[in-house]
Amino acid sequence: MSLLALALLTMAVLTVGYLTYGKFIARQFRLDDNATTPAVARADGVDFVPTRPFYLLGQHFSAIAAAGPIVGPILACQAFGWLPCVLWILLGVVFIGAVHDFSALIASVRHGAHSIAEIARANISKKAWAALVAFIWLALLYVIVAFTDATVATFTNTDPDLAALAGTDFNKGGAVAAASVMYLILATIMGVVQRSIKWPTWLLTIVFVPATLGVVWLGTKVSTVLVLPRQTWYAIVLGYCLAASMFPLWLLQQSRGYLGGFVLYLAIGIGAIGLIFGGYDIQQPAVAPGVGFDGLIHFFIGGTDTPAMTTILFPFLFVTIACGACSGFHGLVCGGTTSKQVQKESHCKPVAFGAMLLEGFVAIIALSTVMILSGDQVKGKPPGSIYGDGIARFLTLILGDGALLFAKTFGAMAVATFVFDTLDVATRLGRYLLQELFNAKGRLGGFFAALATVGIPLAILLTSEQDSYRAYWTLFGTSNQLLAALTLLGITVWLRNNGKRCWYTLLPMLFVMTITLTALAVQITHGVRALSKPTIDTTTAINGAVAAILLVLAAFFIFQSIRALQRRAAQPSAPTPAPGV
Repeated sequence: MSLLALALLTMAVLTVGYLTYGKFIARQFRLDDNATTPAVARADGVDFVPTRPFYLLGQHFSAIAAAGPIVGPILACQAFGWLPCVLWILLGVVFIGAVHDFSALIASVRHGAHSIAEIARANISKKAWAALVAFIWLALLYVIVAFTDATVATFTNTDPDLAALAGTDFNKGGAVAAASVMYLILATIMGVVQRSIKWPTWLLTIVFVPATLGVVWLGTKVSTVLVLPRQTWYAIVLGYCLAASMFPLWLLQQSRGYLGGFVLYLAIGIGAIGLIFGGYDIQQPAVAPGVGFDGLIHFFIGGTDTPAMTTILFPFLFVTIACGACSGFHGLVCGGTTSKQVQKESHCKPVAFGAMLLEGFVAIIALSTVMILSGDQVKGKPPGSIYGDGIARFLTLILGDGALLFAKTFGAMAVATFVFDTLDVATRLGRYLLQELFNAKGRLGGFFAALATVGIPLAILLTSEQDSYRAYWTLFGTSNQLLAALTLLGITVWLRNNGKRCWYTLLPMLFVMTITLTALAVQITHGVRALSKPTIDTTTAINGAVAAILLVLAAFFIFQSIRALQRRAAQPSAPTPAPGV
């Protein structure tokens, strides 16, 4: 398969998926634009803000499209080959990921814009709610650890060859850091302008979108100003997340999400041009040598020939790719911030289903940036750099080789933008969850909830080696996709309680549940084995312990869900009162 054929196949599958299966899923929920959404009913200008669908799509897309669809496919391609990755991304994103996101958003809208945990409390039990809140919060900690480290890697990564080409003291990481900081300042200015002067969207777009590209160029001119140690950047990034999670949505998150959406759209457009017109040869194998379906059995048997955990095709292909095909984090965004901004129910389809399909395209583009490199070219190179350099290579097809400095800064900033826009959303969601769990109302309670959400990741990162995301990525992907399965399970119970068909959420839930529970069992086993060695691998042992906790919480939630379904079956004439479907 050529990159051109891959691009055409991807666009065809995603377009047909949106127009056919997306329409089918939307019809199951009987979207009603006459219904008053929570954003309209509770509009307060802080959390509940009715937002036009195109503006909301950009914000939602930039919140969900983080490091997952970039890092995951690149790591998976190196481990398993590109063909299994393409098949899982295209099939998974249409029939599982997009269904999950759309279902989570409409379920939240119809439950007062509450989180999936609150939906579980209304339809399953209070115990299920508590278990899910604890599960989600632990999963969010892994999101924040992995994505903060990926962001800081783009701020501290140097490129001596590029510096030599520039003929100056150019620092690639410093350029990306400067451009990213200026981008956040620009987004804040846009939020203030929109709030106080009330410029129309078209005027905001033609002023601030080009200015976003301008700060990328400016970052190349001040590349040595923000060259800081890795630990310092950890504190700065998480300090920013703490502050941003307390800001009203209009001040930063909406405007930053809108601008970030355009950066991502540009990255997608540039990637599509590279796929279609680049003429690059595929150098990675379709299936990596030694990949098979018997690795899982060999792993549990153990012995001297035990395969490395992350080389086992089933289940680790799926959880390594993570957000590129299905992500439980998206359900948190749907129920945490996006549902509070939906003006009409019909907007849920383009915002949720559509954004997930776009993320699938992002994953394919990320995959293409490693497919065109040889094994020697990718050896020891972090996924963020592979993606950023790939986007830069595609961009020079348009701008020419003379724009390489700008192109590489833009490519690396695109990675940072993907991640930055997710980190403060993850912190805000962690704040919401802890406030719900402990009934900590008010700004002070919110501050301490947000502080706890970023404080633990900061402590982990300050005591970890560089590129520690690799050590946490597998469990992050597993917990993330298991959360998607639990979300689909909660929605399935809600649909059954209201006497509605649910096979379209039930079947994906069973598939993803099988994958993720198996992955947790492997990681628990790996953690136990680490404890028996003379030199204990602390990170592996911690991951194994957390995996065990997640498994217990998930099993308890499943048990409570089954009991709820049994209660409903025993009383067919008395359905659980809940918002209509």
